[in-house]
Amino acid sequence: MPRLEIVSNLGRNRSATVGLLIIAVVLLVALIGPRLAPYDPLVPAPLDRLKGPGPVHYFGTDSLGRDIFSRVLYGTRISLVIGLISVAISLAPGTLLGLLSGYFGGWVDSLIMRGMDMLLAFPAILLAIFITAILGPSLPNTMIAVGIVYIPHYARIVRSSVLSLKEQLFVQAIAHLGGTHARILGAHILPNALPPIIVYATLGMGTAVLQAAALGFLGLGAQPPQPEWGAMLSEGRQYIQLAPHVAAFPGAAILLLVLGFNLFGDGLRDVLDPSLRSR
Repeated sequence: MPRLEIVSNLGRNRSATVGLLIIAVVLLVALIGPRLAPYDPLVPAPLDRLKGPGPVHYFGTDSLGRDIFSRVLYGTRISLVIGLISVAISLAPGTLLGLLSGYFGGWVDSLIMRGMDMLLAFPAILLAIFITAILGPSLPNTMIAVGIVYIPHYARIVRSSVLSLKEQLFVQAIAHLGGTHARILGAHILPNALPPIIVYATLGMGTAVLQAAALGFLGLGAQPPQPEWGAMLSEGRQYIQLAPHVAAFPGAAILLLVLGFNLFGDGLRDVLDPSLRSR
C-alpha cells in the first residue's frame, strides 16, 4: 500500500486519529512538561502533605508534600522511555528469531519455538517479576524484564508471516535465481512482514507501560523518589480513602497513555490489514 494512501486512510480512521492525538499530546508533555512543572518533583514539603487539588497545587500533594502535578509531568518522560526501550528489547531478538524459525523450519523451527513456548507458559507479569527479582529492582531492569517477556510474541507473529511469505512465487523465484538466504530474508521477506510487526509494536508500547507500572506498583520498578506513575500509585494506595487524588492522577495518566497506544494500534491494524477492518 503506498505511503500516501496509508496516511490518508489513517486520517479517515477515527480510532487512529484519536489515538495519535493522545500520543502527540503525551509526547509534547514529555518534551516540555518539566519546563512547565511549577515545583521540583523530588523536594518534599511536610507542611503541605496530602493537600487536595487547588490553584496552588493543581493535582494536590502526596504524603511528603510533593506536588503531584509536577511529578506526573516528569513521569511522562519516564513512561515513554520505558515503552520505547522495552519494545526495542522485545522487537529486535523476537523478529530475528521469528525470521529464522519460519524461513528455515525443521530443527531450527522446533528449537526456537519450543524455547518461546517455555516463556509463554508463564503468565507475563509473573515472569517479569521473576526476572526483575533476579536482576534487582530498578528502572533499567524493569525495561529488560518487560522486554524479555514479550520476545515470544514478536517471534510468533513474524514466524507466521514468514511461513506464508516464503511460499510466494516471487520468493521462490529469487531463491531459484541464486539469491542468498540473507538477501531473501532482509530484502524481500522482512519488508513484506513489517505491517503486523508495526501494529503489534504500537500496541506493545501500551502493554509495556502497563507492565512497567505494575512492577513499579509492586516496588520492583523505579525506586523512590523517582516520579514513575506505577510507583506513585503504590505510594498513594494507603491514602486512597483519606486523599484519593494521590493515586487518581497517576492512574489517570497511565490510563490515558495506554488508551492512546491501543486506539492508534487498532486503527493502524485496520489500515494496514484491510481483511481485519472493522465493520
